[in-house]
Amino acid sequence: MIDPVVDLDWVHAHADRVVLADVRWYLDGRSGRAAYDAGHLSGAVFVDLDRVLAGPPTPADGRHPLPDPETFAAGLSALGVGDNDTVIAYDDSGGITAARLVWMLRATGHDAALLDGGLTAYAGDLDRTAPHREPAVFTPRPWPAERLAGVDDAASGSFVVLDARDRARFRGDVEPIDPRRGHIPGARNLPCRDNVDAEGRFLPILELRERFADVGVTDGESVISYCGSGVTACHQLVALEHAGFGPGRLYPGSWSQYSSDPERPAAVGD
Repeated sequence: MIDPVVDLDWVHAHADRVVLADVRWYLDGRSGRAAYDAGHLSGAVFVDLDRVLAGPPTPADGRHPLPDPETFAAGLSALGVGDNDTVIAYDDSGGITAARLVWMLRATGHDAALLDGGLTAYAGDLDRTAPHREPAVFTPRPWPAERLAGVDDAASGSFVVLDARDRARFRGDVEPIDPRRGHIPGARNLPCRDNVDAEGRFLPILELRERFADVGVTDGESVISYCGSGVTACHQLVALEHAGFGPGRLYPGSWSQYSSDPERPAAVGD
């Protein structure tokens, strides 16, 4: 399997077997599709986070639960992405949204990676024409249990649990969208946006490893990643693998699920 992070030179060298995927999505309500229509990398397909990469939101499951494998497969098939394609995903925010697609593909045994730097790494003209790709065969595969964590796992204290949200939300200083402030007791804050530099490119491997080591991640350690709704948590898992650690586990419901139950304890502060 390819490294979970590649650059434009790698994409150009493997252009004959690569499908570019634009996965822009915005928490503030802006349209990722409109951004794609206004300009995207040539040949890229638009992957809708809400329709293809997530199931219906509920308090019990969270804001972005994993979709049924059949829904995921049908969405990619309709875009012309097949079982044997290598998908390189990007966005315009350091990969924090596009990583959801990358994680879902890699977890089910497909070659996929983030484009380092995303849209900002590209200096040429952008395309405004959606490519025509014939529907492809993309076979549904179940989400592997060993790559997932449930609410009880995340709250058990038996794992290194990483919260990928920014520090203000982790501390409970603010909470713009979920039912309660704070974080899962025992979780350690490692904002995923700090995995990349100001240009959206991943930090050097040694710096990434130091970041993870500072919050208790070691080789062979069982790590669970969560965020607000299970999207940016995938960026943490991609960074973890890129830095040479194990693949880690995603808690898909994340804080949006956990905080919906008032009986569950919530911690605030550092």
